Amino acid sequence: MDGQKKPETSEIAIADEQTIRDKIYVVRGVKVMLDFELAEIYGYTTKAFNQQVKNNIEKFDEDFRFQLTKEEFEKILRSKNLTSSWGGSRYRPWCFSESGVYMLMTVLRGELATQQSKALIRIFRAMKDYIADTQGLATQRDVLRLSMQTTENTEAIRALQTEMKDQQKLLANQQKAILAIDDQLMDAREQLNETVKKSDLSPLLFQFQKEEQKEILLLNGEPVTADLTYMDIYSKAGKNVYLVDNYISLKTLNLLQTVKPGVRVTVFSDNLGNWLHASDEADFRLQFPGIPIQFITVGGITHDRYIILDYDEPEERIFLCGSSSKDTGIQKISTIVEMNSEGVKKLLHGVVDQMKLNPTLTLK
Repeated sequence: MDGQKKPETSEIAIADEQTIRDKIYVVRGVKVMLDFELAEIYGYTTKAFNQQVKNNIEKFDEDFRFQLTKEEFEKILRSKNLTSSWGGSRYRPWCFSESGVYMLMTVLRGELATQQSKALIRIFRAMKDYIADTQGLATQRDVLRLSMQTTENTEAIRALQTEMKDQQKLLANQQKAILAIDDQLMDAREQLNETVKKSDLSPLLFQFQKEEQKEILLLNGEPVTADLTYMDIYSKAGKNVYLVDNYISLKTLNLLQTVKPGVRVTVFSDNLGNWLHASDEADFRLQFPGIPIQFITVGGITHDRYIILDYDEPEERIFLCGSSSKDTGIQKISTIVEMNSEGVKKLLHGVVDQMKLNPTLTLK
């Protein structure tokens, strides 16, 4: 392979449910997809596909992506009644779990990648909906676990649909703005009796081309995708995550699923409104046993919302959140700002150290 991305104009079919089902395997007790088949779906060569992953390797933990052993690959080949020349190579492929496939959607770009990501999200969601429909005696906890798995899919579909509409509105507004600038320049030309060259317009046009589509969340002033941004922030913690938020729910826990195994999570909250229940906590611990989590009351000490990564460590980072993470995708717009002031960090440390002495939060 030459390592280049395949042209998006080539005849590449949009993924369908049967095609995806045929490309899902169970390895080490986990359902996975293989790199060269994902590359084919997304219109990449295998080499170019894996290079994109390597360029963003910090997003792919071991439970998102791992390499097959020779024996595991041979077993898959036998199940397909194929030889080891399948795919034109004897290399050991990389596997991507469902979480890894979702993370690919934040890495791969282009119109075809967007279309295929939408198709994959819908197919995964349909497959899970089928499980829920056929499990007539499902318990409440089963439904909650399924909800935690599909919440991200639902939010991703909503964001992608909104993206298309907002992009059209943005282009229309840009055209109107450029026409308005043309009129202003014509007036200035007549007043100054000078000739305005197209090159003189480039700084203004560049500003309009830089504008991003309207999103749910602003991170340090830049528009971003809400849910994926929270998950990306949590994934950067090396030792601990402190979340300060009086309004928490099942979705708050769902967004914590990208925390690295062994990183301790402390949630400071008075659980106002009682949105989060003891059964939600139990299901989170069952589904993510590698993420130790504890709940401590705020006691009315603060009403602001913070995310603190690696508290009291040299690499500590603090984020001030404009709204609760449980409301992402519901509020029209919100903001997250990283706080780098040493004075602010010192003041916040005093607040956090005081809250750490508070009683444990008891969920009902």
